[in-house]
Amino acid sequence: MAPGIGLLFQDPSACGRAPSLCFLNRAREKINDPRFLQTKAVEGAQIKYTWRELEPGKDEYDFSAIRDDLNVLRSKGKKLFVQLQDASFDPKVVLVPKYLINDPAYHGGAEKQYVIENDDESTAVPAGWVARRWDPAVQARFQKLLLALGREFDGKIEGINLPETAIEFGETGGLFPGGFTPAVYRDSVLTNMLGLKRAFTNSVAIQYANFMPGEWLPEKNRGYLRTVYQSAWEFGVGVGGPDLLPYKPGQMAHAYPLISQSAGKVATGIAVQEGNYEYVNLKTGKRVTIPELLKFALDELRVKYIFWCIQEPFYSQELIPYLQSQELE
Repeated sequence: MAPGIGLLFQDPSACGRAPSLCFLNRAREKINDPRFLQTKAVEGAQIKYTWRELEPGKDEYDFSAIRDDLNVLRSKGKKLFVQLQDASFDPKVVLVPKYLINDPAYHGGAEKQYVIENDDESTAVPAGWVARRWDPAVQARFQKLLLALGREFDGKIEGINLPETAIEFGETGGLFPGGFTPAVYRDSVLTNMLGLKRAFTNSVAIQYANFMPGEWLPEKNRGYLRTVYQSAWEFGVGVGGPDLLPYKPGQMAHAYPLISQSAGKVATGIAVQEGNYEYVNLKTGKRVTIPELLKFALDELRVKYIFWCIQEPFYSQELIPYLQSQELE
């Protein structure tokens, strides 16, 4: 995904009923962009920080980037939402700390995930890396990171989210990494959600949950995704996910109804990501508009937060003008 800024909407009088943030991805310098700062409907920025940068050595934490961004945003009357990233979508990029890779106790620390055409695993091509979330040794290290982050930032940042649950190792088991099964992975997601909530009792804590390995709804329903959502309600963890794509069948069969059902139970959010502005609305047959995205997020998904990416030219030519026009009404 190209660098972006996450816009946060919180003021119910500006842009409907959901807080808007700019999803800046890794483009931290964009917090000084005049368009971002001058748009009152944008309440803050969602910025991605990687596990590798936050823990450059075992038990050696470097939160200076978060600290600096928080101070800048606060000085401008904006809020910070942290996305903690442990997975990449580039086979050349590994986002876990090097000690996890080098120490045999962590079994490599991360695993390749794949793009697989038409469920034919012979076509599998590496498409990135994901932390061994299901590995107890790796998970223990991740939990320590969450606690360290919570000690410094809980109650100071607007919120924090864990990245999407979707990963791809195929279905047959031939590409499964050591120790992985879909059921074990489901349990690891629940454990990390609990760890997130323990670390952040005051700031909003959200798990992005879009798809789960081992099932495809409605044909192959193992209850994995629903269990994640039901557990989030029990734990008090917010839910949401990437990609605002109105009426797209895959999303409509998976996360979208569960996000809607979560409204009023826990905090909810949806991320407008790279490519979403170019999506063709299935109801109109035309490229989706900013008002259509906003209406779907508010009326169908009933989200509390919308994270808007800064993909050009849509950010400058469509999103910002629309948000600023709403401020005048």
